[in-house]
Amino acid sequence: MQTQIKICGLSNEAAIDAAAEAGATHIGLVHFEKSPRHVSLELAAALRMRTPPSLKVVLLLVNADPELTDKALQRVRPDVVQFHGTETPEWLALVRQYSEAEIWKAVGLKDRQTLVNADRFAGVVDRILFDAPAQALPGGTGTRVDWSLLNHFEHRTPWGLAGGLTPDNVAEALRATHAPLVDVSSGVESAPGVKDVDKIAAFCQAVRDFQANH
Repeated sequence: MQTQIKICGLSNEAAIDAAAEAGATHIGLVHFEKSPRHVSLELAAALRMRTPPSLKVVLLLVNADPELTDKALQRVRPDVVQFHGTETPEWLALVRQYSEAEIWKAVGLKDRQTLVNADRFAGVVDRILFDAPAQALPGGTGTRVDWSLLNHFEHRTPWGLAGGLTPDNVAEALRATHAPLVDVSSGVESAPGVKDVDKIAAFCQAVRDFQANH
């Protein structure tokens, strides 16, 4: 199965075009004001309309209240909504009931017990995204996950790997974890929030090169 690639934290058309041309499968739009990658709902909606059909659009929210969550889903109409805070399975089940979008939940991978705890989202979310533990920001920090924690774990839910991935280390990450989806943000930037089209291309190429040889 082809590894899926999500380029997260995009904020302009050039980055979207670069992701599409490089063969990414998903792009991420961050609606979280504390993030250097924050986009307004108006801009997110415009970028979503501009995104080619080859890319699925993921809208990232962090502990958004019900009113904001509903407004975001109605305005942007993403293919996927990714929750990156302390959202509960009960809340995500409610969102899923009223939305046609896929539901993803990001989980900070601290230790092996985190993997066990993430099972509480089984049957509720469409994908669990294992990221570095939250720091000042819940994601996009460039901190790498301990890939060894994922060795031989039997996942009950489709999953993906984020946290400190770059064009230089994504092949190593895939070799160590066999992740079905890889998610990069700061690893393809020239500055916080500024995507580098060459790095986007290099990241996607590194994933495809790995697949071609395994």
